[in-house]
Amino acid sequence: MRSRTPDRLCAEAVELAREAAAEAARPGTVGEYVRAVADADRVVTHLFECQEPGYRGWRWAVTVTRASRAKVVTVDETVLLPGPDALLAPEWVPWSERLRPGDLGPGDLLPSEAEDLRLEPGYSGEDSPPPNSAVSEEMQQLAAVEDADVTAGPPAAQETPPAAGSIAAVAEELGMRRARVLSRYGLHVAADRWDEAFGAKTPMAQAAPASCVTCGFMMPIAGSLRQAFGVCANEFSPADGRVVSLAYGCGAHSEAAVSAEAAAPGAAGDRRDGRRAAAAA
Repeated sequence: MRSRTPDRLCAEAVELAREAAAEAARPGTVGEYVRAVADADRVVTHLFECQEPGYRGWRWAVTVTRASRAKVVTVDETVLLPGPDALLAPEWVPWSERLRPGDLGPGDLLPSEAEDLRLEPGYSGEDSPPPNSAVSEEMQQLAAVEDADVTAGPPAAQETPPAAGSIAAVAEELGMRRARVLSRYGLHVAADRWDEAFGAKTPMAQAAPASCVTCGFMMPIAGSLRQAFGVCANEFSPADGRVVSLAYGCGAHSEAAVSAEAAAPGAAGDRRDGRRAAAAA
């Protein structure tokens, strides 16, 4: 192993290194000299503080070298490197992981990943459905019992409507004329998200006179989640047009109406005074 003691001539070339750093940097941004590092035989890197705004803790690194038996030191490269306490940009995160609800605007496209756990294959039109498909083996057996025809190709690609009794017709009737449908995981994460926003544990629901399950403005939804969720159709509710838990509730419940007399304590007295005035007249 050769010694990594800095070469004397290269180590003494501080001003040469400073000139190289000043040529690469903005005027006045090359700071104090830090130290010299021996990279190899007759190869030394000189470090200078960087005073460029936004580059706290960074250093200009100028590597100098000389040939064997040569007296002339030359500059090899000049780069800006982070020091041990440098201010660094956060680790890069793919856009798909940075995206948050509400970020999508008009004209934006959000392609779903091929392996999105929230989705699973829908009806493919093949004789044998793919794994985890909504067209289950039981449905195929049912079609066989009913002596149904298997229509080749997916329903969307057919020129004419599928014949009655075919697997394609059954799939279309059940709303499965889609390449992919929600998986069990997709249903669970959607339910958790909706329950967190408009569920029984929200402050609004805690103070409500009754829950949405008894409200006339609650519209049921299709699918398995209809047992726990619906859509609010009350324009005065904070959840209008939103999917709400049946255990949610607000002050705009359809059965929370109060009588006119209770709403206006002086109304009954006013009516009595009116009747008396009419009788006197």
